[in-house]
Amino acid sequence: MVGAGVIGLTTAICAAEAGLAVQVWTADPPSRTTSVVAGALLGPAIGPPDDPLTRWTVASDAVFRRLADDPATGVRVGRGRLVSNEGNEAPPWATSLPGYAPTTPPETAGFRFGFWVDIPVADMRMYLDYLTRRLAAAGGHLVERPVAALRDGLDAAPTVVNCTGVAARELAGDPQVQAIKGQHVIVANPGVDTFFYEGNLGADAWTGFFPHGDRVVLGGIARPGDWSMEPDPAATDAILARCAAVEPALGSAPVLGVEVGLRPGRPTPRLTQQAVDGGRIVHNYGHGSVGVTVSWGCAADALSLIQAG
Repeated sequence: MVGAGVIGLTTAICAAEAGLAVQVWTADPPSRTTSVVAGALLGPAIGPPDDPLTRWTVASDAVFRRLADDPATGVRVGRGRLVSNEGNEAPPWATSLPGYAPTTPPETAGFRFGFWVDIPVADMRMYLDYLTRRLAAAGGHLVERPVAALRDGLDAAPTVVNCTGVAARELAGDPQVQAIKGQHVIVANPGVDTFFYEGNLGADAWTGFFPHGDRVVLGGIARPGDWSMEPDPAATDAILARCAAVEPALGSAPVLGVEVGLRPGRPTPRLTQQAVDGGRIVHNYGHGSVGVTVSWGCAADALSLIQAG
């Protein structure tokens, strides 16, 4: 397994718990991957039923709701508002979500429509630590080892699983992969206990905040083709202003930090296998902004490919 973000760790856990010998090679520890920068609101599934992303989201939702029973995982079922300016009313799929209730006009915060839901949310610092512990408990090994070529792993195992995110552009020779720069502002929690998220497909900026104990993650931006890991001060100011317009207490909350991550953008995720030099590479990357949301469902399908070989 190459890559120790949420896709790599989850796939490795599924393989190790199925009895396979697993090593995860990674240039950076999980705490320094893009995954740690995620919000992370885990759902909802909004695509057609035959879309793999929808199926993976539904399967993952069931796992996350079970994990929410254990505070040590960093996962909980949070209550919050989903809002949008796309359309004038909640879409049909929304009414079936757990905890659904229309927002009042003040709660909609100037957007065209909104609704309350109960959705799993993860504190990614805690969640990645949990995944690392669970992998070790299953007998998997995490090795900090940069990989110059995916074929290098075939010297150690007959199957290499490529979960390298944006690095797959070079490692897998896939020009369809591009970075989508994200940026969050972290503030001390002034007493916020519900999340807020603006659905705004294709936009390069959106409004959202996700409380995690004593801190709140504020977002955000989505800039395709921007590979810079440097925080953008103008984006920081805009994020703070947008979030404060919804929840004024956030405007005066002390800023604890700014985090940048490169989401692995691709027209569709790649989950395929490839014969190489007498071995196999199973590719599992390109999940964009929904990697955490689809991780367990996608990992189950990846395991099927691994075992089929």
